[in-house]
Amino acid sequence: MPRIASSCSTTGSASCSNSSAAGTCCLEAPGGLLLQTQFWDANPSTGPTDSWTVHGLWPDNCDGTFESNCDSSRAYTNLASLLSAQGASSTVSFMQTFWKDINGDDESFWEHEWSKHGTCLSTLKTSCLPSGSPRGAEAVAYFQTVVKLFQTVPTYDFLSSQGITPSSSKTFTLSQITSALKSASGFTPTVNCDGPNLNEVWWYFHVKGSVIDGSFVPINAPSFASNDCPSSGIKYLPKSGGGSGGGGGGGTTPPASGVPASFTVQALRSSGSTTGGLLSGGTWSTQTLATYKTAASGSGFTLTTSKGPCAVSSSTLTCASGNSASVFTAVSSGGKTLLAFNGSTTFSSDAVPSGTTQQKVFVGSGHSQTYQLVVAS
Repeated sequence: MPRIASSCSTTGSASCSNSSAAGTCCLEAPGGLLLQTQFWDANPSTGPTDSWTVHGLWPDNCDGTFESNCDSSRAYTNLASLLSAQGASSTVSFMQTFWKDINGDDESFWEHEWSKHGTCLSTLKTSCLPSGSPRGAEAVAYFQTVVKLFQTVPTYDFLSSQGITPSSSKTFTLSQITSALKSASGFTPTVNCDGPNLNEVWWYFHVKGSVIDGSFVPINAPSFASNDCPSSGIKYLPKSGGGSGGGGGGGTTPPASGVPASFTVQALRSSGSTTGGLLSGGTWSTQTLATYKTAASGSGFTLTTSKGPCAVSSSTLTCASGNSASVFTAVSSGGKTLLAFNGSTTFSSDAVPSGTTQQKVFVGSGHSQTYQLVVAS
């Protein structure tokens, strides 16, 4: 079932363009400054080891103030069932992996975020919904939009691409972190710390049209926002793995026999040397490897990363939110477990990656550099 749609144009004025404008079904106000907020929880470890997790989507007023808990009559509960009943089970599965409560009560966390922040969005009032929309349809749209926005700002990948990865011993300056995020994304967010530990990022947007299906415009952190981190000595601690509460691996079906529930993927070249491996988008790189999660599918399994399901299309491997997952298999060879697609364990690229360079991964030996992909738990 497709999600509901608005009848709003996405080519008009963006939210916050007129501070005196009243909220309508097609103009988000007064909370037109939208914050997509993310957590990095290392102690206790929560969520995937190679991804930040969702905190929420907050409609802040354009002057640094905000409203909260705007409609108690729509403080829906049992949101996982509500979303699944309205055709958003894939959103629930994503949330179960990437929208985690530090105490393990994901459902209560989602309910809190919707009740406190979602009910304050003017474009999600029930009067703005298409005729005949089921109860709670605006909450379904809210969670779908939050997931969509979260996937556009992969903070872990942004930092990793600039050489900043979790470490038990290294420290970073505030300038290093904000500059890295600016270089990778084109925009400067707000970063927050718990003492010396990096633990939250806020990304800012305006929206043209409705939050349901509007055009989100990323912007720099506004002048009244401030970073809550020390200027130096910031720790970006590694997670110990897994996630807490709410369903072991995002509520997916069990992985195929002989393959771990999650693993990294190394590239084994024909020379016998291992050179890097796969990042979360499905590319070959020498940077910090991504975590791949498995789910059984027939005689094989599907793969998912923080970017989304992994698929092979036109012989090219990608992992992205819009993919329809392909089915892979595993082959034991020389004491190693190799990934295979349509029976082939050979993959290739146009060049060997180095530094921050990434190479597309193709199935088969049609490109100059051939290798095999090794499951490394």
